[in-house]
Amino acid sequence: MPKITGQSMASVAYDQIRADILGGRFLSEEKVKISDLVKELGFSLGAVREALSRLSSEGLVVAETNKGYRIAKITESELADLTQTRVMIESECLANAIRNGDLKWETNIVAAEFELSRLPLHDPANPERSNPAWNAAHKRFHEALVAACDSPWLLRLREMLFVQAERYRAATLPYERQSRDLEGEHRALAQATIARDAPAATQLLRDHLNKTRQILMDTVVGR
Repeated sequence: MPKITGQSMASVAYDQIRADILGGRFLSEEKVKISDLVKELGFSLGAVREALSRLSSEGLVVAETNKGYRIAKITESELADLTQTRVMIESECLANAIRNGDLKWETNIVAAEFELSRLPLHDPANPERSNPAWNAAHKRFHEALVAACDSPWLLRLREMLFVQAERYRAATLPYERQSRDLEGEHRALAQATIARDAPAATQLLRDHLNKTRQILMDTVVGR
């Protein structure tokens, strides 16, 4: 078995803490207890601190003056700005992909949507949390939609915005089951994209992203 170095320990710690943040394990502005993470992950203090430093550079945690960390705050103004920007960038990526996509691209969308539809949104072991397998499949689905986009910079910007939006989406989890048909939204989006109907697909994408924003505005942000 390969030896785990300090650098690889920090990478594993980063991946795990990041997944927990995006999966909704931590609340907005919650204090990050480094000693608890060290014990839970089984890695060194230095590895966990390095992981948190990386997450701070992504805006997922905030470094405090006493060298501690806190989960980044969820705010109405940031959510509005984030959603508006994501709609612009992701819609352009999708329209670009529709112009350039081939049969393999279509096939990958179908497979990604089918996989996502077969997974429960909530973690079977903890219904109050998002299912990590669903989160991963959800990411793959949205990536599949835009995979044929021929602009690397548009795709990089889309990925950055997607990560930030996932933190907000996790906060809507208790309300999504009652208030929306996520499976239906994803299916309609996939079908319009494969049909090469760019106006319909981009409108469905805008509606999909704004639905999450509205749920969060109505139920969580500012409480």
